[in-house]
Amino acid sequence: MIEYIPGLEKIPAAESSISFIDGQVGILEYRGIRIEELATNCTFDEVSFLLLDGRLPTQSELDEFTEKSRAERHLSAYMQDLIRCLPAEAHPMAKLQTCVAAMGMFMGPHGVFNDETRREWAVRFIGKFPALIAAIDRARQGLDIIEPDVSMGRSSDFLRMLTGEKPDELSAQVLNSCLILHADHTMNASTFATRVVASTESEPGAAISAAVGSLAGPLHGGANERVIAMLEDIGSADAVRPFFEQKMANHEKIMGLGHRVYKTKDPRATILQQLSTSLFEDRGTSPLYDIALELERIATVELGSKGIYPNVDFYSGIVYMQLGIPTNLFTPIFALARISGWMAHWLEQMRTNRIFRPTQKYTGVHGVSFVPIEEREGVSAS
Repeated sequence: MIEYIPGLEKIPAAESSISFIDGQVGILEYRGIRIEELATNCTFDEVSFLLLDGRLPTQSELDEFTEKSRAERHLSAYMQDLIRCLPAEAHPMAKLQTCVAAMGMFMGPHGVFNDETRREWAVRFIGKFPALIAAIDRARQGLDIIEPDVSMGRSSDFLRMLTGEKPDELSAQVLNSCLILHADHTMNASTFATRVVASTESEPGAAISAAVGSLAGPLHGGANERVIAMLEDIGSADAVRPFFEQKMANHEKIMGLGHRVYKTKDPRATILQQLSTSLFEDRGTSPLYDIALELERIATVELGSKGIYPNVDFYSGIVYMQLGIPTNLFTPIFALARISGWMAHWLEQMRTNRIFRPTQKYTGVHGVSFVPIEEREGVSAS
């Protein structure tokens, strides 16, 4: 008898040395290094190198990696034309998925991959994402696409390509930390999608396009947008208790609370809360933050014993709002970070590849007699 496990919960889908979670005590590590250390001490380029190569780079290695990654920021005229042709009203994640699928065709050359060429492709995709996402947002608004400045760091240049203005140091530092926090998270839905498509030996653009499509869903990367919408609907800290009680009475999910793996507060949420405090001290607080704090307080008392605490989506949107980033770019920025993890998993999958072919538990009928079309009465076999 085949046992069916909905969502493949707790079923290992791969062996990986990229990231690790202990959900009982709230630990997240990249290649054995705690996320708190990386978010505080590293640039995103360092973390990308770590995810791809399994160790932190030397200064010369980091310089080389950064130079190659920055050189890839430029978008061809063909890609820019494609971006401008996409419907203005479409969600940026739908546009990103389309562009990523097309990007591989413009990037070439194609053919047989080996470890060296695969890593080159990984660096190219990591390098392209800042300019790609910024261009999608600019074109959506009917604005000119801003060319990258390869003398600037990833976070600084991304914010500049969004707004046309060089960001202050605090904004760049906060975004850098946010990107590190979102860079990888073991076998989540979008990473699994990457590895499934990669296992067929499709082009990397096909695998990353599948990952973007998976991340777009409201139960995955799109949750941060819904958290902001929820906090706005609540309206004030005084309204949190009635909101919470109504949700509990109706057995409804509260966005940003709970996680499939973590049974304590997501360590990324803790760091994001600290980042938001830094921004509030510099620029003033947000009423949404006060609502979020009250919701976390009540939820911790009422649901903490069940292992339900804030996850990464609970505070990330508030931080992005303080950076002046529009809500519909929250999930693309998640992808801007996660591209490094996706490419690391793509590399790892291809080193010992075996195509994914899970089984199923059949629940249908057997032995149904064929009926000619003129004798059918429209009754379903089920």
